Amino acid sequence: MATDDLNRLVSWADALLASMEPAARRQLASEIARTLRSSQAQRIRANLQPDGSPMAPRKPQPNLKQSRGRLRRKMFAKLVKPAWLKASSTASEASVAFFGSANRLATVHHFGLRDKIRGKTVQYPERQLIGITDADIDRVEDLLLKHLTQRL
Repeated sequence: MATDDLNRLVSWADALLASMEPAARRQLASEIARTLRSSQAQRIRANLQPDGSPMAPRKPQPNLKQSRGRLRRKMFAKLVKPAWLKASSTASEASVAFFGSANRLATVHHFGLRDKIRGKTVQYPERQLIGITDADIDRVEDLLLKHLTQRL
């Protein structure tokens, strides 16, 4: 996704939002944040990066229940729960972020950093967890238009 598209959306929305009252802006920002949280969680569950490419797969887990066959665990299954991935908003912004101890884990994976696990240093591949897709921009535009047309 091009930065120009995002900048164009911001400049287009700024003019429309300036005419709204703070309570209406807060309500719109809350709706946008909830929508973005939902789309981010769906994309992360599907193990897709914001550009649509698949995330680097997990390394094999040799110590997990070898006797019963292969145990498959999805990456980031618990990380996208509402307790960790939260939507927040004010009259001037809407945000989706990881909170608590999940923030550290998400940062390590998002940027492909090193982390210590049980005394061993592990280098993780970069897996972009949070990002704006073209579909997200379309959703925000639709919500903004829907909210403005309801006011008229």
